[in-house]
Amino acid sequence: MANSGSEHPNHSEESSLKEKIFQSAIALFAEFGLNGARMEQIAEKAGTTKRMVVYHFKNKENLYLLVLEYVYTQIRASEKALSLADMPPVEALVHLVEATFDYHADHPDYIRIICMENMQRGRFMQQSNYLRQVNRSALDLLEGILRRGKEKQLFSQTVDARDLHRLISSFSFHYVANSYTFTLLFEEGADEQAQRQHYRKMAVQVALRYTCP
Repeated sequence: MANSGSEHPNHSEESSLKEKIFQSAIALFAEFGLNGARMEQIAEKAGTTKRMVVYHFKNKENLYLLVLEYVYTQIRASEKALSLADMPPVEALVHLVEATFDYHADHPDYIRIICMENMQRGRFMQQSNYLRQVNRSALDLLEGILRRGKEKQLFSQTVDARDLHRLISSFSFHYVANSYTFTLLFEEGADEQAQRQHYRKMAVQVALRYTCP
């Protein structure tokens, strides 16, 4: 058993500390990016020392890559949890668009981290085979919905899952990534919840118009 003053906690404390460090890293990478966030800041936010951050995650670049993989894993897991295969195809598509929009809006830190990775031209994503594998499910999900809809003549035969994914993601991503600038320029004083519902509904309408003949 570790001494109360030891820097090396017992197993349960170690797991808890590792999670605190990880969540701190998500918040700080979202706020400052990879280059702006410092290991000392992450340690301070987690209530520990830089030595313990290094002990659990080796270095900042490794921690950032793990955060990036986690962000995408959570997004894809949220889609799989929708059980869309049991729904009629149009209903499944509507539900997916609504859920995607809501997930983006409810997890702005995740979207900012993806923005940061784009600013780095995908440098860390290129290092991860895992990210390619885990994100394949986004297209698999849409391909299943489209296939069922095309069989029933509900969707255009030419609609491509990748194009539809880009459309849905673009609408949802823009709402979060450009929220401050767009609001200040065009919607200052508008009701935030009302605007969210408005753009959520618009995302569904756009997806259906693109998909349905």
